[in-house]
Amino acid sequence: MLSPNINIDIKAGYSEAYNLAKIHYENFPVVSFFIPAKIRNDVAIIYWFARTADDFADEGNLDASEKLKKLTAFEESLNWLLNDKPRNNLEAALKSTIITKKLSHHNFFNLLKAFKQDVTKNRYSTFSEVLDYCSCSANPVGKILLELINIRDKQAFYFSDKICTALQLTNFIQDTDIDFDKGRIYYPKDEMAKFGVTETEFEMKENNLNLKSLIEFSVNRIQSLFDEGKGLLEFLSGRFKYEIEWTIKGGEEILNKIRGADFDVFRRRPVLSKTDHLKILFKSFLG
Repeated sequence: MLSPNINIDIKAGYSEAYNLAKIHYENFPVVSFFIPAKIRNDVAIIYWFARTADDFADEGNLDASEKLKKLTAFEESLNWLLNDKPRNNLEAALKSTIITKKLSHHNFFNLLKAFKQDVTKNRYSTFSEVLDYCSCSANPVGKILLELINIRDKQAFYFSDKICTALQLTNFIQDTDIDFDKGRIYYPKDEMAKFGVTETEFEMKENNLNLKSLIEFSVNRIQSLFDEGKGLLEFLSGRFKYEIEWTIKGGEEILNKIRGADFDVFRRRPVLSKTDHLKILFKSFLG
């Protein structure tokens, strides 16, 4: 615990979080100019929270028990800052956002639950298990963002969950090779068996017809989730609506790149270039 004499600077915490968000590469915009200025700091500090936990879960030089210790300590810090006093600038900024924006605490704890699961679980038997994971790893982010702009409608949350799950699943396909190197496969075992795919294809980076069929099936299902989730846009307005539309189009463009590569996710990781982002930006304005 820091000394009570150390001054806590909330503004400095927001500034540090904002700078972190700007330097990290992500497929989807984090603190873009579409985010209303009044919540830009809030989005940045939430990103810091999620990014920090994600880094703990993926520190390759640590064993599982050490990763879990770090995540548990981070969870204890969350409890501490919510129930007592924050111990540093970043914690102070996070507490300020949670309190002033009246954010639901359980969404933050669910995110940490997902990061812990990444450490302890590396295979999924069914798609339902994957969806359960997404309900903690991705969907809370959408709900937090909606609460930031004071939208707490159940139907809006429903559509948001579809978008967030689609984004998470898109990332799984995009990172097929990276995740396997970390010991994880997010393709459900029953669907791998259905398409005649074994882990040998992942080991050999062999993009045969069976694996292509599995990935095409997965891409089509993700597109359906995006399509349904677009109902969320009816609840939004202004710059934030453009932000969410841009995010959706970014996810869809990743799917297009996977299709364009004939569903080969080993030879080249599908990412968005600066040109892609500009095209998506233009499409967002067009609606």
